[in-house]
Amino acid sequence: MTPMLMPFAGNLITTGMGILPHKEMERALSVAMSVDIPFWPQLPKMDFFEDMYVQASENFPGIVLEPENRKIHFSTEKFYAELENALMNLGNEDFFRMSPRFSATYHQFLSFDLSPYVSIRGQLEGPVSFGLNVLDENRKPIIYNDEVRSILFDFMARKANCQLRELKEKNPRAFLFIDEPGLQSIFSAISGYTADMARVDLGGFLAQIEHPRGIHLCGNPDWDFLLHLDIDILSFNAYNCGEIFVKYREGINGFLDKGGMFGWGIVPANYDEFITESTDGLIHRVETLWRELEKAGFDLPRLLSQSILMPATCALMNPDGFNTVESAYDSLKKISRLLQTKYLQSSS
Repeated sequence: MTPMLMPFAGNLITTGMGILPHKEMERALSVAMSVDIPFWPQLPKMDFFEDMYVQASENFPGIVLEPENRKIHFSTEKFYAELENALMNLGNEDFFRMSPRFSATYHQFLSFDLSPYVSIRGQLEGPVSFGLNVLDENRKPIIYNDEVRSILFDFMARKANCQLRELKEKNPRAFLFIDEPGLQSIFSAISGYTADMARVDLGGFLAQIEHPRGIHLCGNPDWDFLLHLDIDILSFNAYNCGEIFVKYREGINGFLDKGGMFGWGIVPANYDEFITESTDGLIHRVETLWRELEKAGFDLPRLLSQSILMPATCALMNPDGFNTVESAYDSLKKISRLLQTKYLQSSS
């Protein structure tokens, strides 16, 4: 029997992406609460402070926010002016707690009774993506500054722990995704921040964070890199990247052997992709991936017991606002029920 790193069995239950395109909190939360593992949604279209980069930036020294221009950047001078205060607050958990100003949605989510659910989920923008996307006064990513980078990874680990502890107070089986869309770019030859640097930095970062926690990204990185990180769950875009992902059989097998879980992003939320798909087509698509692994010697029941289902991407730019995204969530829940009936009930 494989030891499970997550505090629940996967069995093709559902959760969502962190970001939703809604402008109204109540409707967004109704979507986020409709899946098996509810989550608090990030709503950048509702408020600048609901953006994932802005939320992660709260109290980080040197950050300059321009809500009127919807911009976030970094001042080296401000960093050194605020550094002493940040270091003095390293032991103060309130310093790393997300305030209602930086996410009214998160605090509304925490006000619910979340104890009956199999789990609940939060998320935090990861230090690699944050460091690559936030630029200093010279338009240079702050991750290239060695001193800033050393503070950044420690700071984000403390923020992650603070959120995870708050979520566990509402449901002891809660977990956290570290969102790292920027990981895809570090494998490019033009990146000044290399995969070897990221491996060391992320290793130390993850070692600081309580379990269970994992990484989510929608892109197509070096999968071996991710599969060998110390994470409990890996969420990925199986709709667009699944055919490549399943080729990494040794890494996948090792990840399953240690008890890791996969979040299969199987339903596209982008309008142009979603309108071309059907329930049967999406089921066939993910089953093809699973069958390929089964033919390579993987135990399918074990794989499914260590798998949950998700949308493939977040989608902020759809021409129909939130309609396609809500339809994608409805499709996800339907697919989950059909696949559970086919694979889990028939085997019990």
